[in-house]
This record gives sequence, C-alpha cells and structure tokens, in this order.
Amino acid sequence: MVGNKKNQAVGTGDAPNGAIALLLSESKVCVVAGPGGVGKTTVSASIALEMARSGLRVAVVTIDPAKRLASALGLESLDNSPRRVEDKRLLKGGVKVKTGGELWAMALDPKGTFDDLMTQLSPDAASLKQVLDNRIYKEISGAVAGAQEFTAVAKLYELSTEGNYDLIVLDTPPSRNALDFLDAPARLSRFFDGRAMQVVMKPASLGLRIAGSGTGIVMGLLKRVTGVDLFSDLAEFFAAISGMVDGFTERARGVAKLLADDGTVFLIVTTAEDTPLTEAKYLADRLAEDGRPLSALIVNQVRPEPGVKRKSVRAKAVREAIGDDLSNRLASAIDDARDAAEQDRDGLEAITQSLKPIRLSVVERLDGEVHDVAGLARMAGELFPETV
Repeated sequence: MVGNKKNQAVGTGDAPNGAIALLLSESKVCVVAGPGGVGKTTVSASIALEMARSGLRVAVVTIDPAKRLASALGLESLDNSPRRVEDKRLLKGGVKVKTGGELWAMALDPKGTFDDLMTQLSPDAASLKQVLDNRIYKEISGAVAGAQEFTAVAKLYELSTEGNYDLIVLDTPPSRNALDFLDAPARLSRFFDGRAMQVVMKPASLGLRIAGSGTGIVMGLLKRVTGVDLFSDLAEFFAAISGMVDGFTERARGVAKLLADDGTVFLIVTTAEDTPLTEAKYLADRLAEDGRPLSALIVNQVRPEPGVKRKSVRAKAVREAIGDDLSNRLASAIDDARDAAEQDRDGLEAITQSLKPIRLSVVERLDGEVHDVAGLARMAGELFPETV
C-alpha cells in the first residue's frame, strides 16, 4: 500500500518516521518548490503550522495570488509584512501550540519588496526619493519585480537577517523557473561588477557615449514628441544608484551564503501523475546541478485504493436491493478508482526510484478543499502522522 511509505527516510534501512519533522526542526529556511496544481501552498502552510505547533516561531511566505492562504488562516488578507495568526484562531481549529510557538504569514508583494530593498540600500532619504521617483526605476522595478523568484529570495534574505524566526518557509512560484533565484546572487554580482556597468555609472561618461553615438539626436526628438527626457532620466537613474552598488554586491553575497547554508533545505512537492512528476524531476535535477541535494520529496494527493471491493456491489443480494443498473455503475466507479490508485502507485514507484529521496512523505488525497485551520491541521496530520 502507498500509505506504508508515509514520512519515511528512504534508503536508510529501518529509519524511523519523523525524518522530515526532525529535519525542519534543525533548519532555518525551508524552500518548497514544485509544479502548479499539486497543493504546494497548502503543504507549505501545513508545514509552517506543524512546526509552530511544535514550539517554533515560524513565518510562511507565499506568492500565491489567490487569497486561499489568508482565508485558511482566518485572516482578512495578507500583505508584504508578516502577520501573526493568533493562538486562539489556531486553537479554534484544533491546534494548540507549545510554549514559544508562533505562526506568521505573508503574501509576497514583488513591487513592494523591490522598493523596500531600495530603502535599505539608499545612503540617505534624498537618494531614495531620487530613485523611487525616477521614470527609469519605475519601469525597471516593475519588470524585475515581475520575476517573482528575484523578489522572493530578496524577502527571504530580509526575514532571515532580521533573526525574528526559528524557521522561514518559502512557497516558490509554480513553474520551471521556480529555482531561478539560485542564480540571482551570481547574476547580480556580475551585473554590477561588469565593466560596462562601471562605465555607465558615471553620468558624464554616459552622456558622452549616448551623444557621441548619435543617439542624442533621437533622444531630443523623443523629448519633443513625447515630453519625456529619456536621457536625463537615464543619467539621473545611474547617478542615484551608483551609491548603492556596494550594498547590492554585499546583498548578493549574503543571499548566496544563505542559499548554500546547511540550515537551508529544499523540499519538492508533486503528485504521482505523469506531468507533475516530470516537472518534479526537472526541479530535482536543477538542484543537483547547483550542488544542493533534495532534502525531501512530498508526493501529495495520492489517490487511495477504493475502500469497497467490486464484488461486494455485484453480489446477488446487493443487486436485488439496488437494481442492476446502480450496481453496474458502482462497480464501474470502483474499477476507475482502483485503476487511478494503481497509476499513482506506479508513478510513486517511478519517482522514488529516479530521485532516491533521502526523505519521503506520501499524502493521500483528502476529501474536500482545505479552507481553514482545521483543514491545514488535517493536512499536517498526513504529512507528520507521528507528531500529531
């Protein structure tokens, strides 16, 4: 049966249950990645809930545009600052946290996170205002902020350096680009250390290069037609951020160190169906390429074996009681459920053999949607059956 593999350490003999819970209790950052539609946000919230219940101060950061997480936690909304889920709200959902345990949650605001980064790195208020008001910055920040991976890791670093939490759970974007933030520190360092960037940081040099290339004529024409002085905006932008280069570089090094730290663990969530399994394999390979081992694999929404045998609804007494038509339809539904369970067993076996995860948790499909604390606690009970 699939359920026999719940929350185990794999390939380590008779390893006890609780391998994932123990891992998280000793970690500082938990990055949860996976394809869309596999319940990743719910799993992230359930992980945070369980670790808070165990006595840790935990923050869960989600990029989920829907407001399901806020609703599930009993909050009106989530924004770019962590909000605490009150103990009485958790208790109402059947969760009693141990002494010291706290659950905090936030929804990532990419633009707000990027602006916060500028605020932290600006040498003074005047420089900050010059950047935030700059037309070029507004365009760049909108474009960069659209890359949720970049702003997610920026927020992760911010929360980590504040030191207010025992564990931070990051719910990454549901795409193949979910782990692009692993490259963000190196890309940022190369950008600011590059020779071309060092040249354009000098406004006078920038002006000479633009005007000397004949582009100044085009800039002047654009200004007359559109009223936008693009050259002036560019010069002001590069002049304003020139004082932040060291801060950006230092931040990039800090992010790289955080992601490589032994206290940062990577979990992949998937279902046992073909397409999500392919995406999960890609993400695991992506981690391996960066020298970061897969800390744990969570296979969610596994379809269980039907609790009723086909022959029981085809028995003579049953057919006489409910009629042949209904009996046939029930038998067909049982066949479909058995086939689905068999497909998931095969998928689970394939991904386990392929990735050979050190830790594995298998969660059977729950009845109904998870829409409150009680639902998250039920999910946590499936993820960590020995701790609840």
